[in-house]
Amino acid sequence: MKLIGTGFGRTGTDSMRLALELLGVGPCHHMRAVMSDAAQKAAWRAAVALDAPMDWNGLLGGYNACVDWPTAHYWPELIRHWPEAKVLLTWRDAESWWGSFEKTILPVIRESTEEESLGVALIRNKVFGGRPDDRAHAIAVYEANVARVKAEVPADRLLVYPVGTGWGPLCAFLEVPVPDAPFPHANTTTEFRADPEINAPPTTQ
Repeated sequence: MKLIGTGFGRTGTDSMRLALELLGVGPCHHMRAVMSDAAQKAAWRAAVALDAPMDWNGLLGGYNACVDWPTAHYWPELIRHWPEAKVLLTWRDAESWWGSFEKTILPVIRESTEEESLGVALIRNKVFGGRPDDRAHAIAVYEANVARVKAEVPADRLLVYPVGTGWGPLCAFLEVPVPDAPFPHANTTTEFRADPEINAPPTTQ
C-alpha cells in the first residue's frame, strides 16, 4: 500500500481516486469498488459485522491506494499496518462537506432497507453513531476526524489536500511529474444523484 486516504466521503474522494490512478499509484480502493464487486461487498459486510481485527491484506489485496469509506473509517489501523504508506487527508470546509453529504450519501442511508449495507452498518452506525441526520453531530464527527488525523499522523507523512487544489501539491507529495491532463472532477452532487448503481432501491453497498 502506497497511500492511505483519511478523508470522509464527499471530500473529493472519487476525483482523487481517478487522479491517483492517472499518476500510477492505483489501483485505488473506493466505495465504488465495493458497490461494483460482489466479492468485495460480501467481504466488507462480513468484516464490519464481526467488529474484529480486519484482514487488511485480504480486503485490500491488489490495491496500492485507498480513499473514501469504508477504508477512511479504519485509517488508524491502516497506517499502523502499512507504516511506510503516505497519508492523504482530502478536506473541505465542514459546512460545505455537510451540504454535499446531506444531498447525496445521507438520503441513500435513509432509504436503505438493508441493515448490513455499509451505508447503514458502517457509515450510519459506526462513523456517525446512529445519528447521521443530526447536522451538528455529523459536523462535529467530521471535524474531529480532521483534527485526529492532523494530531496523529507525522507531518512528513501527511498531505492535507483541500478539494480543488489541483495537481501541484499532490504530485510534489508523491514525488511524481505533473501530468499533461486536467485534474479529474468526478461524482458531483448531480452525478451522484443520477447514478443508478448508487441509487437503485434497495441500497446494496
